[in-house]
Amino acid sequence: MSDITQHNLFKPPARSKAESKAQTTDNTARAIIGDEAERREAKTAKLRQARLESEARAAAEPAPVKAPKAKKAAKAK
Repeated sequence: MSDITQHNLFKPPARSKAESKAQTTDNTARAIIGDEAERREAKTAKLRQARLESEARAAAEPAPVKAPKAKKAAKAK
């Protein structure tokens, strides 16, 4: 890293001539998109883990037995 002096404290780092505004925008957009993808993947992994834990708990519990429904009497006409 370069040392900070009074001459370069508030100046942005010098860019090479090859890096144009379009490249700067492209780099910034790619960084934002990459960050969003990382967040999305982390959220998906978290939700997947929660779903698997929920399914494991549901499989461990026996299903409640429902009482059979009583048949209704036929209506007389």
